[in-house]
Amino acid sequence: MAVSRETLASLSTRPGVYLFRDARGEVLYVGKAKSLRHRVRSYFGRASQLSPKNRELVRQVDSVETIVVGSEAEALILEANLIKEHRPRFNILLRDDKRYPYIKVTLAEAFPRVYVTRRVINDGSRYFGPYTSVGPMRQALEVVKRLHTVRSCRYRLPTEAPDRPCLDYHIGRCKAPCVGLQSAEEYRAMIDEIVGILEGDTEELRARVEAQMRDAAERLDFEAAARFRDVLAGLDAIAREQRVHRTQGGDLDVVGIARDGALAAGVVLRIRNGLLLGRSAHRFGRIEDVEDVELLASLLSRTYLGSGGAALADLPREVLLPQDYPDQEVLGEILTREAGRRVRVHRPRRGEKVRLLQLAEDNARQLLEDRVAALQAATDRAEEALYSLQEELDLKVVPRFMVCFDVSHTRGTETVASAVAFENGEPRRGLYRHMRIRGGRGNDDFASMRQAVARYLRRRMDEGERLPDLIVVDGGKGQLSAALDALEEVGVPQLPVAALAKREEEVFLPGRARPLKLDRRHRALHLLQRIRDEAHRFALRYNRKLRGKRTLTSELAEIPGIGPRRQQVLLRRFGSVRGVKEATPEEIARVPGFSEALASRVLTYLGR
Repeated sequence: MAVSRETLASLSTRPGVYLFRDARGEVLYVGKAKSLRHRVRSYFGRASQLSPKNRELVRQVDSVETIVVGSEAEALILEANLIKEHRPRFNILLRDDKRYPYIKVTLAEAFPRVYVTRRVINDGSRYFGPYTSVGPMRQALEVVKRLHTVRSCRYRLPTEAPDRPCLDYHIGRCKAPCVGLQSAEEYRAMIDEIVGILEGDTEELRARVEAQMRDAAERLDFEAAARFRDVLAGLDAIAREQRVHRTQGGDLDVVGIARDGALAAGVVLRIRNGLLLGRSAHRFGRIEDVEDVELLASLLSRTYLGSGGAALADLPREVLLPQDYPDQEVLGEILTREAGRRVRVHRPRRGEKVRLLQLAEDNARQLLEDRVAALQAATDRAEEALYSLQEELDLKVVPRFMVCFDVSHTRGTETVASAVAFENGEPRRGLYRHMRIRGGRGNDDFASMRQAVARYLRRRMDEGERLPDLIVVDGGKGQLSAALDALEEVGVPQLPVAALAKREEEVFLPGRARPLKLDRRHRALHLLQRIRDEAHRFALRYNRKLRGKRTLTSELAEIPGIGPRRQQVLLRRFGSVRGVKEATPEEIARVPGFSEALASRVLTYLGR
């Protein structure tokens, strides 16, 4: 057991957060606990009592780090922040559904702007949507543009402004608040009316526009009348998109989750004053052996806790849950403190609110069905591409398991290679590998490619793992020859290999003098490009990571007595060199391997 009994026994019994790390220092899992000692020790008891996922987690754990906090509420928030920061591979992966756009009103600015975005952050703005169809969103924006003169510039008014109005002023689309031709009070009143429109309060404005349309028709100004008619159509679209049955209470967030085996989706419906103003949608990943209550906890954490939680900008009076979960009282306390009034988090048992929960579940179910349909369509396309690739490359078997290699370096330093795996035409990120090239190969791409392919295949053979149906290398004839040499070296010359050259997207094959040129629209070429581009991205990311580590540790490396291990310990504890500089001598001295004298030396060399 990598984590000793002494370490487990010394853990605090207070609330806090624990981080499991592997031998390289990467965070595997982040969790919270009422008692850190009790919770962490539960992982290292009888393996038979753990789920398969947790058994694998414990097998990879090399060290445990704990952070003690003052309360369960603080632990819940810190856990959410750390999961967002590290994205550990054993935590539930929660992806925002970013397919749908929002209309954003930047209320935190002195002269707010109105525009479309797909990114929702907690910056004091109001977000309306998401709009599941683009048509109503465009009509809503068109209403705003036709009736109001919202600025389109990005100046930070009033501290930053141009010398004279832009073209929008001269064509009547803006009243130039940037140069003082429109007061802040007048502009804010216009924004308040826009917010009311987007909230669905369109009746008063509708009556005004109808009167203007009739007046224009009586004056035989049919062009103006048509414009007002289009505005009315836009107002009707806004109302249709946002209206929902009125409920008692009015200000609610309603949570729904749907699950189908290893796939799951969650939604949060935002209802204010009985109007459905938006829906945040999420898809779950890594949910094997995960209980439904854990999915709910993850969704609530992502929605309400941690830095950047957009929902905190507009908290409801009630959050309706589809089932109870252990931290709902703690979550209620956090939201109540944030809102400055009571926010009740509960599961209703009867009445209208149960119907709203069913509506949220129906939304989640539809989202999940869309996801399943998209996966099936992608599977069908991948199947077609695989058979096409088999035919074009004259392969004996369908290349269901493909591995692509790429080499990356920085002017001959930090030379690394990536091995990216695709199974049935889709990425298998759990099988991705990267490696540092040994022997000072520098910018010798051919030698580096030979080493990468040989090391990868030799390891899979040693571990009794399946070998690829097709090996792809990024490059041309030279890289192809290097890969073939690697196959001879490890004793598997029969494996199919192809090289894809970037410039002309030519495919080089063994025994063929001329490269294969596939049509740019060919599915087989698209599949090769996908795996090649993924291998390039993965190699480049590892190269940048090594460069970043070298840059981070350069200042610390100049300090006598601070070797590579102590550098990593400091960076892991304080996050950056800047964090080390801002720490006190006492905080550094508490880090394992440091004394007060060494802490003073560190701060002296860093300019403290």
